[in-house]
Amino acid sequence: MTKRIIIVGLLAAFIALPLACWAESAADVYKAKCAMCHGADAKGKMAGTHDWTSADVQKMSDADLTKLIVDGKPPKMPAQKGKLTDAQVKEMVAYIRSLKK
Repeated sequence: MTKRIIIVGLLAAFIALPLACWAESAADVYKAKCAMCHGADAKGKMAGTHDWTSADVQKMSDADLTKLIVDGKPPKMPAQKGKLTDAQVKEMVAYIRSLKK
C-alpha cells in the first residue's frame, strides 16, 4: 500500500510540474510583452487597450485571439508575429482564457 501511495504521489508531481512551468511561462510572456499596455491585472492600462478579463474578449474565439496577438491591431497593438513562437501564442490564448471574470 505504501509503495502505491508513493507511486501515485510521484505521478501527480510529474503531471503537475509541467502545468506549473506552463503557467509561469505564460505569465512571464504576458508580463514581458503585454502588461506594459494591458496592465498587470490585464484590465487595460492604456486608453483603448483591451480588458482581457471582459466578457467581450472572453467570447472571442481562440482563432480570433490568435489573430489579434499575431497580427496586432494598429495603431496601438503591435503584431507579435516573429516575436512569439506558435507555442507562446497558444499559451497566451490559454492565459487570456484563465483571466475570465
